[in-house]
Amino acid sequence: MNITRTINFTLNGEPVTAQIATHQNLVEVLHERGLTGARESCAQGLCGCCTVLVNGAAVSGCLYLAAFADGAEVRTIEHSENGELDAVQAAFIETGAFQCGYCTPGMVLMTRQLLDAHAEPSEDEIKHYLSGNLCRCAAYPEIIKAVKLAAAKRKIERKGAK
Repeated sequence: MNITRTINFTLNGEPVTAQIATHQNLVEVLHERGLTGARESCAQGLCGCCTVLVNGAAVSGCLYLAAFADGAEVRTIEHSENGELDAVQAAFIETGAFQCGYCTPGMVLMTRQLLDAHAEPSEDEIKHYLSGNLCRCAAYPEIIKAVKLAAAKRKIERKGAK
């Protein structure tokens, strides 16, 4: 017997209704909607490839039941403001902070959450914060550079907004 239910949530700023099986995880529901940035890799919540933001908090989409997203705001790597790259995305591109790109969506989302909480993190804070996201290509030095650059870009944006 396959039990289903209807959930409603905001996905990248747009209201969404989805019919889900009660056992489905959030990554599966996102993939059904054509959003494949979050990837299920380890299926244990250990690698960070499936990271999405739910109500502003990073979660492992492979472990997060889609039913829990009912009424929530979900943001994925595909989210953009007016089709523009944000400071974090731009910094990752400028520093070449990716190779295969598999970990990049999770790294970008974790960086956004980090910079929302700590506008100017130290290198140790960056390393600690991103420690749950694994990069198989070992682009860690470039990723740290990207986070620092994103923090600097956001600082300039904040000054320009005043």
